[in-house]
Amino acid sequence: MRSRLTKTAGDRKDTMIKIAIVIGSVRPGRRGPTVARWVQEIAGKHAAVAGGEAVFEVVDLLDFGLPILDEPVPALFGDYRNPHTRRWADTIAGFDGFVFVTPEYNHSIPASLKNAIDYLFAEWNDKAAGFVGYGVAGGARAVEHLRLVMGEVKIADVRSQVTLSVFTDFEPSDPTDPGAPRVLRPGPHQEQALKEMLDELLVWSRVLKTLREETADQRAVPA
Repeated sequence: MRSRLTKTAGDRKDTMIKIAIVIGSVRPGRRGPTVARWVQEIAGKHAAVAGGEAVFEVVDLLDFGLPILDEPVPALFGDYRNPHTRRWADTIAGFDGFVFVTPEYNHSIPASLKNAIDYLFAEWNDKAAGFVGYGVAGGARAVEHLRLVMGEVKIADVRSQVTLSVFTDFEPSDPTDPGAPRVLRPGPHQEQALKEMLDELLVWSRVLKTLREETADQRAVPA
């Protein structure tokens, strides 16, 4: 019998690990897209990506235009009534894991990110997540809050995380203009931290994907 970890060209499509890099802020002037591109660039060099075993895609909340939660039935029941909810659900359902890119707003995560998470339930279940925070305190406190939310929607969060400081990891594009966009210039240790987080995320995403598939197979067997 062939090991589960042995892949052939014929079954790579079924075993491909898909990771969404979720941009959590939607405000004008946000740094999220810049950080997400950096994450995607580093992730693209990972051996799992080079070997065709994993793929990372950016998912920008701004593209979905989710209003403040307007579903009449709690997400736990999966009875989604609105087209924007179903579109969001279909997108998230297609991924095996997530990298949440989040700034820190007043000691927590943006309302846009919490709102997007609250829209769904089953689509998050039994998947893995890693975090890239940024802010005055590196987004560390936002990530701590986000970890609590992850447990409630049955997402396994990995230990390693990235905390980007607006003081040391970003540079102003125009030093004479305080409001000018900042350019991401992460220190060397940040790339190493990101690689460690991605390693953990891919392992857990793969394991949980197997768990979900085995559970689905068991449910499909007639009593």
